[in-house]
Amino acid sequence: MNPQIEQLNPVVLNTGLALHDADWNWKNVYSPFTRLYYVTEGEAQVELEDGLHDLTPGHLYIIPAFCRHTNICHGPFVHYYLHLYEDSRMDENLLEQWNFPFEIEAGRLELELFRRLCEITPQMKLPQSDPTTYDNHPTLVKTLAKNQQLAFCDKVESRGIVLQLLARFFRKAQRKHTAKDERIGKAITYIRQHMDEEISLEVLANRAYLSKDHFIRLFKQEMNMTPLKYINLKKIEKAQLILATEDLPVKEVAYCLAFEDDSYFSRLFKKMTGMTPQEYRSNIYKTGNQRQ
Repeated sequence: MNPQIEQLNPVVLNTGLALHDADWNWKNVYSPFTRLYYVTEGEAQVELEDGLHDLTPGHLYIIPAFCRHTNICHGPFVHYYLHLYEDSRMDENLLEQWNFPFEIEAGRLELELFRRLCEITPQMKLPQSDPTTYDNHPTLVKTLAKNQQLAFCDKVESRGIVLQLLARFFRKAQRKHTAKDERIGKAITYIRQHMDEEISLEVLANRAYLSKDHFIRLFKQEMNMTPLKYINLKKIEKAQLILATEDLPVKEVAYCLAFEDDSYFSRLFKKMTGMTPQEYRSNIYKTGNQRQ
C-alpha cells in the first residue's frame, strides 16, 4: 500500500539557530524524536552505528527517532536545528518506515526555510545550550502547550516548511523492506496500525493463512525476533513517545496501548529500556534526549 500524505503529521518540538564552540558533545543520545540540522559554519561529527559522519556547511542532516548517536565538536559550529515527532495519536509512524540518507546537499532555499521557521516560531527556540535547563518533562510539556497557541496561519506555514524539509530526504529515501515474505509484511502493517489494541498471535496467523506455529517460525526467520517481541518493542517505543510528549499518568499510557495490567507494562518497559516509565519520564532528558 502506498503511503498517503495524510499519514504524515509531524509535530515541531524545538527549532532555532545554535552557536557552539567545542561544546556540542553529547554521548549516547537516544530519544523518540527525529532531528534535522542545517549547518552554516564550522564542522562537527556524529557517531552512528556505522561509524563517524562529518557535518559540514551547506548540507542537511537527519537523525531518526530511536537512533542512538554521539555528537562530537572540537571547535566553532553553527547550525539550525529542528526537533520533531509524529503525533502519537496517528495509526502509524510513517517516518520509521523509510531509510533516509544521513546527509543531503542543500542550498539557499533550505536555509531560508529554516530562517522563516525560526521567525514564525520564536518560542520554540531552546533558551540556552545547557541541557539541564530544558531536558525535563515539565519544561517539555509547557513547550508543547505554547506551540499549540500558535496562530492558525503560523501553524499552517510551519507545517508546510517542515514538510518541504522532509521532502528533501524523502526524495532520496527508500522504503524499508522489513520482510521478504508478503504475509509477514502484512502482519507488520497490521501490528503498526493496531497498537492501541491487544494483538493476538492467532489473529496474525489467521490473516497470514498460516498455523500459529508456522507463523511464529516464519516471522522469526524474517525479523530475527518473535512476533510477541516485535509487538512489545513497537508498543514500548510508542510508550516512550507518549511519556515524553503527553502528561498522561503511566496507568493511562498502559491502557492506551492495550496493556490491561499496568504493573506488567511497567515491568516490560523496564526490561526493554533499563528503567521504569516513571524513571524514564523523570530522567531520560538528563541523558541527552533533547540536546541540540
